Amino acid sequence: MSRIVVPGEILAEKPLRMPNALTEGSRTFSTVLGIYDEAKGALTALEGLWYPRRGDIVIGIVEEARLNSYNVELNSPFKGIIIAKFVETRLQRGDVIEAEVKELDETRTAVLMRPKKLFGGKVLDVKPSKIPRIIGRSNTMLQQIRDGTKSSVMVGMNGRVWIKGGNIALATETILKISEEAHTSGLTERVKAMLEKSRGPEERIPEEG
Repeated sequence: MSRIVVPGEILAEKPLRMPNALTEGSRTFSTVLGIYDEAKGALTALEGLWYPRRGDIVIGIVEEARLNSYNVELNSPFKGIIIAKFVETRLQRGDVIEAEVKELDETRTAVLMRPKKLFGGKVLDVKPSKIPRIIGRSNTMLQQIRDGTKSSVMVGMNGRVWIKGGNIALATETILKISEEAHTSGLTERVKAMLEKSRGPEERIPEEG
C-alpha cells in the first residue's frame, strides 16, 4: 500500500534508514513531500532538486564562453563546466547542449563531458523528481511520447527536456501532464489515450507486447 506523506509525517513506528527520512527515537519521519510504499519501505520524493551524479545525462544552456572553458546553466543550484579542448564545435552563449556528468569537483561544479549541441527546438523545464516518470521503465513512456508526436525528445536528469520537430505542442502538453500526474496510477494508459486522440485511426499506437 502506498500513501502520500508530507514533511514531518510518521512513516513507521521503528527506525528505518532511507533517503529523505530521519529517525527520532523509535520512529521514522519523512522530510519531504512524497509517496511512501509501506510494503517496500521506500519513499519517493515528489519535490526536490537535482544532485549531479557521475553518468547523469543533462541538458544545459551555455551561459558564458571563455578561452579555455564554457560555463553551463543546469536548471539547478549546481553550475556546469565544459573544458573547451574537448569540444569539437565552438559553442556560444545561449547554445543548448546535451552532456554527461563526469564528476562534481571541489568547487561543487559539475564537470561535463561528451557535449553535443542541440540545434533549434524547444526547452522545457520540469521538476527533476518527475524525470524518471517521463522516461518510464525501460524508456517506455519516453518512446510513447516520441511515437505519438513524431518529435525528437531528449531528457536530462536535471529536469530539462528538449523537443524538436513533429507535434511540439502535443509533446509539451503530454510531458506536462506526466509531470503533474506522476504520482497517480493508470498514467500510462491515460497518456496513450491522449496521444491516440490526436491521431487518425490508421496511426494508432500499437499495443506493447
